[in-house]
Formats: sequence, C-alpha cells, structure tokens
Amino acid sequence: MVKELICIVCPQGCHLTVDEEKDCQVSGNRCARGVAYGKSEVMNPTRILTSTVCVRSALHPRCPVKTDRPIPKKDLLRAMTLLDDMVLVPPVRRGDVVIAKVLGHSCDFVATRDILE
Repeated sequence: MVKELICIVCPQGCHLTVDEEKDCQVSGNRCARGVAYGKSEVMNPTRILTSTVCVRSALHPRCPVKTDRPIPKKDLLRAMTLLDDMVLVPPVRRGDVVIAKVLGHSCDFVATRDILE
C-alpha cells in the first residue's frame, strides 16, 4: 500500500510517497529528515496533544496544557479523557506537571500558562 504525505519537518513541504510494501521506502523528500518523518508517520504516528483544564480562578477559569512529548496518535482520545475531571488550584506555573506519565508513556501533561490567583 502506498501512502502520500506532506512533510512538516522543514518549510519545504515535500510531497512524500511511502511504500509500505517495500519496507516503508520513502520518495519525494529533499532532505534526510523527510525519510525519517515519512517512516515514523506511517509506522507509528505521534502528536503533541494540547487542551485546557478547569482552574479554581475567577480571572482564568481554564488553563492551557499540553504533552511535553508526542504520544501515539491512537492514544489521543484516551489521554483527553484524563483531563475531563481535572481541576487545578492556583498558583499554577508554566511547566508545572498536571498529569505525570500519561497512559504509561514517558510524557507528562504540563501547564503552559501562569495562573497565580
């Protein structure tokens, strides 16, 4: 099976073709990073997950959070459900770990905004 992707690693936006039947052979890339991106996107796609959680604050009722590393795409919805009942109590500092080891992966949800009140 052949998949077509647009590489997002650098600004060139190469149109990649990844042939899964030929050991994920990548063509259409203009740099070596395109090969690595094409293979990983077909074999194990990952994403940084961004969302918000509730905060006990009149000024800022929601705090933006994100995973500090990419997680497998197949786990995104399960990871989102971890945030459903989360309520933070100020002070919250940018970089504070909100949930550690998301779904057993080596990444954490971290706050991306300071909420001091």
